[in-house]
Amino acid sequence: MEDRRLLDTAHEHEAEIRKHTARIAEEFREGFDAVDEIDRPAVSIFGSARVREGAPAYDQARATAKRFAEAGWAVVTGGGPGVMEAANRGCKEGGGISVGFNIELPHEQAANPYLDISLTFSHFYARKTMFVKAAEGFVVFPGGFGTADELFESLTLIQTGKIRHFPVVLFERGFWEPMLAWVREQALPLGMVSPDDLALLTVTDDIDEAVQHVLDCYERRCADDPHTARKADAQ
Repeated sequence: MEDRRLLDTAHEHEAEIRKHTARIAEEFREGFDAVDEIDRPAVSIFGSARVREGAPAYDQARATAKRFAEAGWAVVTGGGPGVMEAANRGCKEGGGISVGFNIELPHEQAANPYLDISLTFSHFYARKTMFVKAAEGFVVFPGGFGTADELFESLTLIQTGKIRHFPVVLFERGFWEPMLAWVREQALPLGMVSPDDLALLTVTDDIDEAVQHVLDCYERRCADDPHTARKADAQ
């Protein structure tokens, strides 16, 4: 695991540091090239890798991705099993471009079989950049630590103005409500977040609402940003 070797090594030789740096730069270049292959608006969909077909999150992610594809959008995931597989599968069923940005793990995460564009990363930070680079919005299904990491990183980037404000939809209110209650009841009264930060999130149990919210935000941005509008017209 290249990241682990890099982070665990206290006194690397300069040649080894240069090697790591060059590989990281190459991963970013490969990622940007892959994003450039996506010739239409895209949504990034996240969720647990551990759910299987027949689980609510799997079936809902599959249906949501199919709706996006039918609307002319691409769907970007982490390229693996579970919710990722469901979303890529639904996208293919809807006739969209299905994208997977996978990651090398100690127990290899195999790519799912529903990908038109596939790239495997060694470094999480390069991979996560591509989720944001490619996307006009995020839809986040129930998941564990990895899903929470992707969610909070996107919110931090939006909150701090590092990226433009795009919609972040949390799917399945019952799963996310305890987390949101903690933010409202603990972090907000202490001034650690603001009401505007909470407004960055849309929570829903409805597939149509999730998809339409992202589409509507994109249409408004097209109306306000001539560059985005030209990109949309080119699809």
